[in-house]
Amino acid sequence: MLPNPKPFFESLPDPRRTTQNKLHGLSDILGIALCAILSGMDDGEAVAEFGRTKEDWLRQFLPLPNGIPSHDTFGRVFSLIDPEAFEAAFFDWAAHARIGGDRLDQLALDGKAVRRSHRGSAARALHLLHAWSCEARLLAAQRRVDAKANEITALPEILSLFDLDGVTVTIDAIGCQKTVARQITEGGGDYVLALKGDQSTLHDDVRLFMDTEAKHHPQGHADAVEKDHGRIETRRIWVSDEIDWLAQNLALIRRFALNLLRQAKGSKPGVKNKRLRAAYDDAFRASALQLTPRVH
Repeated sequence: MLPNPKPFFESLPDPRRTTQNKLHGLSDILGIALCAILSGMDDGEAVAEFGRTKEDWLRQFLPLPNGIPSHDTFGRVFSLIDPEAFEAAFFDWAAHARIGGDRLDQLALDGKAVRRSHRGSAARALHLLHAWSCEARLLAAQRRVDAKANEITALPEILSLFDLDGVTVTIDAIGCQKTVARQITEGGGDYVLALKGDQSTLHDDVRLFMDTEAKHHPQGHADAVEKDHGRIETRRIWVSDEIDWLAQNLALIRRFALNLLRQAKGSKPGVKNKRLRAAYDDAFRASALQLTPRVH
């Protein structure tokens, strides 16, 4: 049975001034909002309408000495509550409820822009960094960030909330940082980090390796065919744990070769096309390496 959430929110500081005009207790406002949002209400007006419609039912659990707050009251209170204190109270309740079980196996971190959260055509939408428990399908934590780039600074903070021992953490390309990987491994966890072209040097190194050695001699391989958005997508995955070369001299040679191919002229654009040509065209290979024949 879930524990009563009321004791967990009673310690939450009420941001309103203590005056005679304060007609509704904070715990009543939060209780109504929780029931309303659980029932599909998404904004202050809908929450207030739910409260008026279900007032008799709500009075079985809440005192409601002055009835149901107006939608303006809901909006004002939620705009004033300290987000970090509110989040801490909510997740403390979730932890005591053991929602999702006792063990965390996979944690997915991802940034989300909240729909309809911007004000005006030039305003930016509210951006949140979510930590999602994959097995429980439960939001385990969240942090507000000013913009997509600021997820980098929020990642260590949100990771520090969890015991990462034995946990696999997945993050999109914004989390492909040495400090993030180190924090996860030092906590006893494993990571799956996306790598995109904005980290061009590392991306080209890994792609070259996966297109050659890993593709022909993988530790694991899988194919998946999906139909989505009116098209059929075939995904091919190769897995390799032979990544020592990333920190060895071979990586330097690969990087140097890729730089030479980027500057090479007389071939189709793209490093992959140039590399294929270098495999069969002796003259192009010599030109890319700026080689001149020896004089006998």
